[in-house]
Amino acid sequence: MNTTTRETTISADPTTPTILITREFDAPPEKVFRAHVEPDLVKRWLGPRGLRMEIDRYDAQTGGAYRYTHRDDSGEYVFYGSFHEVRPNERIVQTFTFEGFPDSVSLETMTLVDLGNGRTRLENRSQFDSVEARDGMLSSGMEIGVREGYEQLDELLAAG
Repeated sequence: MNTTTRETTISADPTTPTILITREFDAPPEKVFRAHVEPDLVKRWLGPRGLRMEIDRYDAQTGGAYRYTHRDDSGEYVFYGSFHEVRPNERIVQTFTFEGFPDSVSLETMTLVDLGNGRTRLENRSQFDSVEARDGMLSSGMEIGVREGYEQLDELLAAG
């Protein structure tokens, strides 16, 4: 399916503990991948608008790890995880944990699909331990962060 939409689709099958996020970008897979693995670029787009991001560690390679903090006037939000597989321009498999809920770790698999003509579809599947943990993530406001983050990623990719 080739489209020109930048709509972010977030869906959850009621019978499985997963979230699927799909988004298309007007950039080739190499640029989208680079924006996910280079800390200076990640810092410019990841998360909702209005939050400041500090990266303590971001070693985006197989066996690497990350830890970063988002801050606003209401507080700080710390996230961390491990990179289990980093396949350039194709796929990233990582764990994702919000420090506020350390017992709720998700396994995320991001796949980049080359749509041709300098376009990429990103597909991200997050697997949770339970439907309840998945629903907790969905009710946390994550949708705002995902949508605004991808809007910022569009801006970053358009700037070159």
